[in-house]
Amino acid sequence: MNRLWYSKKLTVWLLLPVSLLFWVLSNVRRMLYRSGVFKVIHFPVPVIIVGNISVGGTGKTPLVIWLVEYLKKQGYSPGIVSRGYGGVNGLKPCAVTNRSDPAVVGDEPWLLAHRCQCPVVVNRNRPLAVEYLLKNNPCDVVVSDDGLQHYALGRDIEIVVVDGERRFGNGFCLPAGPLRETKSRLSSVDLVVNNGGPVKKTEYLMRLGGTEICSVNDNNHRVRRSLSFLKGQTVHAVAGIGHPARFFKYLKNFGLTIIEHPFPDHHNFLKSDFSFEGSSLPILMTEKDAMKCRKFAKDNYWYLPVDALMEQKFAIDFNHLLIKTLKNRESHG
Repeated sequence: MNRLWYSKKLTVWLLLPVSLLFWVLSNVRRMLYRSGVFKVIHFPVPVIIVGNISVGGTGKTPLVIWLVEYLKKQGYSPGIVSRGYGGVNGLKPCAVTNRSDPAVVGDEPWLLAHRCQCPVVVNRNRPLAVEYLLKNNPCDVVVSDDGLQHYALGRDIEIVVVDGERRFGNGFCLPAGPLRETKSRLSSVDLVVNNGGPVKKTEYLMRLGGTEICSVNDNNHRVRRSLSFLKGQTVHAVAGIGHPARFFKYLKNFGLTIIEHPFPDHHNFLKSDFSFEGSSLPILMTEKDAMKCRKFAKDNYWYLPVDALMEQKFAIDFNHLLIKTLKNRESHG
């Protein structure tokens, strides 16, 4: 569907009646929550949503990592909740640690727990996940990885991440297009982050950066090389993320000659997935994919960790929003 969503071919127009129904139902649902017909569950600490209005990878996870690190530097004790997409966790909330199985808790929550070193809880029911998080951890702020459309979860700050290159595709809602909600939703959120640019006036630029690769089969992360170590070489580039083309483009910009191997987002890798012709060449993958390959990784398996690089204005404006939120909570008892 990805290619279809970024075009206006005949098939798209045939799906428009279904998209119209999706739009109506999603708007009615949101209205029922806002009017109090459906219950919204609020919590005693600020809840920050990092989400998007489109399907597919926009770069939410690196921003969540950035936010948690920023909050820690400001003296907060943040925790994270996530749906755990790609995992098979049951009805009960599940705490995520470095020892968790990504196949059970989801690859992105595992990565968040690994990178952020803070409490992470997964459950499809976001309020239930927050309740469990706060009951078992001394957190004073919650960051929700995705969940913009999970309106049962009360929120204080909404941040939307937009793919700077693909934007909103053909502009249609599911299933004719990639949108979960129409673009007008952006006018009601607090901050809009643009991953990769070009940036519009109301957006904050985020770039993803990483210049060091790590060995996949080294659990202690001691075997590292500069990305330039592979410059001029031909490598197998593997990506099981929402938008593999972004990863491939990044590697090409570093002067690597790559053989592209895109996989579906949250793909559970098997050893057989790497039966490439010329398998002795270096294999370079994303950090999210690497954790699922450690059991069968060889010495030529590498991954590239990336970090969100945010402009200073975003940090200032986010901090003002958080302080305003805390003051409002104090004034309302």
